[in-house]
Amino acid sequence: MRKPRARKRHAVLLGSASVLAFALACTGCAQASGGSAPATVKRSSVPGAASGQAVAAPSPAAGLDRGPATGAGNAVRRNASTGRDEVVLPDIRHTALLIGDSQSEPEGSWPRSALAALGYTVFYAGKSGTGFVAGNGTTGNYIDALQNGDWLLPHGSPPLIVVQGGGNDVRVGAEDTSIATNALRLIDELRSRYPGSRLVMIGTLARGQGHGGGRRTEVDALLGGIAASADIPFISAGDWLSRYGVERDLVDGIHLAAPGHRKLSSVLARRLSELGLAAEGSES
Repeated sequence: MRKPRARKRHAVLLGSASVLAFALACTGCAQASGGSAPATVKRSSVPGAASGQAVAAPSPAAGLDRGPATGAGNAVRRNASTGRDEVVLPDIRHTALLIGDSQSEPEGSWPRSALAALGYTVFYAGKSGTGFVAGNGTTGNYIDALQNGDWLLPHGSPPLIVVQGGGNDVRVGAEDTSIATNALRLIDELRSRYPGSRLVMIGTLARGQGHGGGRRTEVDALLGGIAASADIPFISAGDWLSRYGVERDLVDGIHLAAPGHRKLSSVLARRLSELGLAAEGSES
């Protein structure tokens, strides 16, 4: 019986390698829901930061409060199949699980507000300063934080899972292969844990290739290729700052003040609705 298992494991590893190669190859040609990806993507020669490495975490936007602790006030239950603690929510059927960074963390952020506008209660799992590769010193990167219990997942099956990020991976100089590898690991883990949930990725908020978007726009395109290779919807945000005129709403060159969050919330809600991802029973 051992030989068939070995062959199966070998096939899985080969499949993962093929998906990673396809994701990197698709980076320049991924067609995103929120705009076209750049034609080419340069790869950083700076090595990525180690998981959980201490980095200077950015602050959430001015004028917005940090969201409450994820799962605060709710019971925690051990999942017998995974051995991990999970948060029991009162209405998992109308909950969107949002995994993100400081763009998503504040109350009233553009990702949270867009999901709320579509009828979801948002369960936030993430932390300022983290990403697919980047950790902030106390919380690991997305896949490490999930597996190590730095933040908890909800119990049951949320109808929608949203993964947003990439900006902190730019900040720590993460390479394309490191970002792609960890992003695919995260997708595999989420699909294994929540096989009935819909999954969507949101790219890296930036100015756009022709407006000084630089590496942030490149990582946005990379994430589009990863999403395409994994056959999940992708919403590009790699030119939203310039496209939707919210550069004037930046407080530090990266994070938005409240007016900018409101503007992009409407854009994101429209994109999600166009993908048919509004909550069940929502009029959006």
